Amino acid sequence: MAPPRKGKPQPIGDALTRYLDQSGLAKRVEQAGIIPEWARIVGEQIASVTEPQMISRDGTLFVAVRTNSWMQELSLMEPQILRLLNAHAGELTIARIRWRLMR
Repeated sequence: MAPPRKGKPQPIGDALTRYLDQSGLAKRVEQAGIIPEWARIVGEQIASVTEPQMISRDGTLFVAVRTNSWMQELSLMEPQILRLLNAHAGELTIARIRWRLMR
């Protein structure tokens, strides 16, 4: 039998926020918020040939690119793209971008 509850029920959003904070996942969730914002941050032209995939714990953003020529161009633009991303990343930063050819 479950132990009796203490206090009033809390909204699920509050419980989830508390869990994410206590588990250390809140910062990772915040960092991952860059992925759905990718097109807005980098613009339509870059977004049309790329697909952000994931962000590792060390702040590496992995992005799939349609062609080798775009991958080379984006590699040259990486410092500029990092500045744009980090302006939107909050307190967590994207340290580097790893470009991968789409399969």
